[in-house]
Amino acid sequence: MYHSVAQDGDDPYLITVHPRRFRQQIRWLAARGLRGVGVGALVRAHALGRARGLVGLSFDDGYRDFADQVAPVLAEYDFTATVYVVAGKLGGHNDWDCEGPRKPLMTPRQVQEVAAAGLEIGSHGLTHRRLAGLGRRELAAQIVDSRVALEDVTGAEVEGFCYPYGSYDRAAAEAVAEAGYGYACATGRSGGSRLALPRCYVGERDGAVRLAVKRGLHRWRS
Repeated sequence: MYHSVAQDGDDPYLITVHPRRFRQQIRWLAARGLRGVGVGALVRAHALGRARGLVGLSFDDGYRDFADQVAPVLAEYDFTATVYVVAGKLGGHNDWDCEGPRKPLMTPRQVQEVAAAGLEIGSHGLTHRRLAGLGRRELAAQIVDSRVALEDVTGAEVEGFCYPYGSYDRAAAEAVAEAGYGYACATGRSGGSRLALPRCYVGERDGAVRLAVKRGLHRWRS
């Protein structure tokens, strides 16, 4: 689970990885015979029993640096990934963060280019709201309307949803299923179902040793 890859010095939420560190992390995966793929591809591979050696790479929020910094490195290593886009904020900024720097988000054209390059586009809601506790109408706006908007931009089906802040409840998960998504991502260990897939946070401090520990913990929990 990544967010932003940039050279920002101000990072109060610990969501930014320096481009140099990101390249090291991707190189670490490749050196161990692992291949980064989108989460949708990983889910399908699991269903077929063919997920060995695959690592799902996900990027939340849809920052513009995904197109500028992340996509070229992934292409260099023949990796793919999923970027979860806030559909109602395309071309805007991360105005949901009270502190920290304003980070530009991908424009509709950049989302189209990323999708055309073979990277998965998923929904991160319409306006980056916490979904737990919302009523049916509000859930529909965040889950259904965001999917429709992104499919209009990409011209392709949007398979995955990612809960903003990792916030969801039974009603939110049911709304995701009813909207036709194939899977949804949470944060941390979560419930482990297809509608609340667990993810491992990766940050600036995660060098080779910390990545090895996280990989070991994943194997143990699995």
